[in-house]
Amino acid sequence: MSAPLGSKANKSQFDCYHDLAEDEPYFVIRADDPLSDSLVELHAYIGAGQSGAAHNKLAEIMALTAERPPRPSDSPKYRETFAISQAMESWRETARRKG
Repeated sequence: MSAPLGSKANKSQFDCYHDLAEDEPYFVIRADDPLSDSLVELHAYIGAGQSGAAHNKLAEIMALTAERPPRPSDSPKYRETFAISQAMESWRETARRKG
């Protein structure tokens, strides 16, 4: 059996890890996360301009998250996630000004 697509052993042809700038923030969604496949699919629908499918997938994600209690918004994991999001936005703005 070969390693699944997108794994360390079978990288996607679009794997970007080697293209990251030294100071470029990134965020990894692992298959172990119960929302991982849905979040990646949502990203693909949005990128492909399929707003109806994206809306439906987001509704599915919201239903999944309603089934289990969320972590508190002040949990260290989510505080860091929001910090990474802010770092990504700042990095992009800086890169645009340089570029």
